[in-house]
Amino acid sequence: MHFLTDTLQILSATTLIGLLIAIAFLIREEHSKLLPEAIRIRNLAIIPAALWLISSLGFLFVELANLLSIPISEAFDLTVVRSFVTQTALGKSFGINIAAAAIVLILIPRISRTTGSFFILGITFIGVLAPVFQSHSSNSGNHGLAIGSLLIHVIGISLWVGGIISLILINKSERIFAIPRFSTLALWSAIAVCLSGSMNAWTRLNFREAWNSQYGNLVIYKIVLSAILIFIGAIHRKYIMKKLEGSRQVYQLLIVEVIVMIAAISVGSWLSSSAPPVPKNVRNIGIAEIIAGSPMLPAPTFKNLLWTYVPDGAFLGILIFITALYIRGVVILAKRGDKWPVGRTIAFALAIAATDFATSGGLGAYAHFAFSYHMVAHMILGMVAPIGFVLSAPITLALRTLPIGRTPDERGIRGNLIALLHSKYFRVISNPVVALAIFDGSLFLLYMTPLFGDLMQSHQGHLFMNIHFLLAGTLFFHVIVGIDPSPKRVPYIVRIIILFAAMSIHAFFSIALLSATTLLDGGYFLSLERPWATDLLADQSAGGAVGWAMGEIPILIALIATFIQWVRDDKKETRRIDRAEDRAAAMGEDDDLAKYNKYLAGLSRLDETKES
Repeated sequence: MHFLTDTLQILSATTLIGLLIAIAFLIREEHSKLLPEAIRIRNLAIIPAALWLISSLGFLFVELANLLSIPISEAFDLTVVRSFVTQTALGKSFGINIAAAAIVLILIPRISRTTGSFFILGITFIGVLAPVFQSHSSNSGNHGLAIGSLLIHVIGISLWVGGIISLILINKSERIFAIPRFSTLALWSAIAVCLSGSMNAWTRLNFREAWNSQYGNLVIYKIVLSAILIFIGAIHRKYIMKKLEGSRQVYQLLIVEVIVMIAAISVGSWLSSSAPPVPKNVRNIGIAEIIAGSPMLPAPTFKNLLWTYVPDGAFLGILIFITALYIRGVVILAKRGDKWPVGRTIAFALAIAATDFATSGGLGAYAHFAFSYHMVAHMILGMVAPIGFVLSAPITLALRTLPIGRTPDERGIRGNLIALLHSKYFRVISNPVVALAIFDGSLFLLYMTPLFGDLMQSHQGHLFMNIHFLLAGTLFFHVIVGIDPSPKRVPYIVRIIILFAAMSIHAFFSIALLSATTLLDGGYFLSLERPWATDLLADQSAGGAVGWAMGEIPILIALIATFIQWVRDDKKETRRIDRAEDRAAAMGEDDDLAKYNKYLAGLSRLDETKES
């Protein structure tokens, strides 16, 4: 029963993801509106959505019965179910999964544009990935890397397998247009599956002991065989794409793609069916590792902060992905003969390095164990790295390099980005007052409520905080000093007022932390039982001082940059007016000042006429 519900859940969710990808990305559209084939696929997607919801509910009851060792009929007790879903981490993940499935089932029939399918696809991934965060198995202690690599593994498999299923289900005429896009998606998904699977195996094994074991050899065989399969699939895809004319070539491509996929999954199944070697020396897992996901670190020193590296697999995957996109954009421009400013690339690289240091480096590692280091990481993610990302102009690079639609009426990826930039949603969040409210208001919502302690208790909570800090800071500094296009440019005087307001709010927040007489973490740091910096209230006050100092400096830098931009724009405007006057003089026309004087003289004559 457990195997049946689990298998049905995986197959239905994967199929649903594939069909949503087809609607959003593979099938042609007209100005983002769904065409008849996309509507047919949308209606077909209701079936796997319903199966996903039913199988998720079934899996919940089966898992609950197994955990409590009770007959499955007794697992339907609403009181027991409510307690499980609301009071346990595993139950909450199942609840998110079921809620996402229900929301998707309700919203799918209402999709009329590709943007709606992107939104529903995001909800689907939230539901699929929620239970993954409960996988903490790692013999090396790298729980963040184990969870992150598993997240990437699930995403890659879902995109790869789901995409193939969608190609089989869409009609022949659309398949020809869909295959080139799917080809790129499949290649990168397969690479992500291979690399994340290898990394996950590494975190679960002690290779010093397992290197010569049968299980260790199987891991090596899997990595090599998967790489060979991906290489064969890529070469075949490149060959067949050149002669993609009719159904014969299409089916040939699909058959080889399915063979490669089945072979890769079979290798994984072969590995999972083998028992890993039992370590000779079983490592004791302390209370800190159970709660924070990694063993207790030694007392922080400059050397420890500089050289400690505890990779957060999920955030590391995000950084690698956006770096690959940025490099790809710069390479595309270089092939065209266009130049991309080196300073922007350097700004991007520095932002990536700062983000990695604040999430996986020494600072990110110690942020799990002390409030003061958490606040330093927060300031880097929310106020330092965003300035680098904003100055790297990623939106401008994307608009210059993203592919356009396949037909004159299709938006394409670049068209969807342009539509997002001009949407009401982006106009609202890019309003300076709203951006300030998100940027500074979230400080009080997070730290002055029990939310902070709740989020610190889980890996997904910590990941959510880091992503929020980075996005909120990037939005704020995009409005203030951004060089990317925006729906409406904010006047410089308004930007300066907003910066002074942000500075004041940060100072007020930091003073509130410094003067707090109770801990704000809900007992999280106390539960870690760390042997250093045992005065938790003093550490919290140190975090307030850090927030004050590090919060003011980036805002001052942004203030100086705003003044510089203002002066430069004034000079440009002055030069523009001078050029216009020179052109008017060369053509024997009056300049703007002469025209204005004539206008005033005309008004004076009109007044004299009325008086007489």
